[in-house]
Amino acid sequence: MLRALSSRCYLECAATGFRRLKGEAGGALVEYALIFMLFITMFLGIFDFCRALYTYHFVSNAASEATRWAAVNGSKCGDDSSCNGTSPMNNGPASTTDIQNYVTKLAPLGISPGNLTTAVTWVQANGPASCAVAATQNAPGCTVQVQVSYSFGFNFPFVHINPITLSSTSEMVIVH
Repeated sequence: MLRALSSRCYLECAATGFRRLKGEAGGALVEYALIFMLFITMFLGIFDFCRALYTYHFVSNAASEATRWAAVNGSKCGDDSSCNGTSPMNNGPASTTDIQNYVTKLAPLGISPGNLTTAVTWVQANGPASCAVAATQNAPGCTVQVQVSYSFGFNFPFVHINPITLSSTSEMVIVH
């Protein structure tokens, strides 16, 4: 009789345990899959925003570097042989095309030169009257303004965001 009770309990206990396992089978896997998708989405989003921050840092740095380069390569830089063509100096006064090429050469890996736009403006901000004349707009005392823009596209999965334009502007008085 004892043997019959113990085998009956064994069968009932095993059946109860099996039903309990059968009801929860795969539950942890489903929970893991949901959390994993959320984690990967969050990770890729953070990665993409870090790329955007990296790109904005480049745009800001490129604008200030190009402005400094244009200010040093003014219309008088050839008078004292400082514009001798050795890197990074120009062979003569910097033109708009020279400044745009300078910014393009600054682009590191990950920055597409095709999405890069450079606008150069020669400003007569409290400078001599000769700054208003196109032929002498990059004379010492005049101001050069460089605006660098970049069309940045996110690679973030599951969300289609239109490209955003990151831009930075810098201006400096021409000294040479």
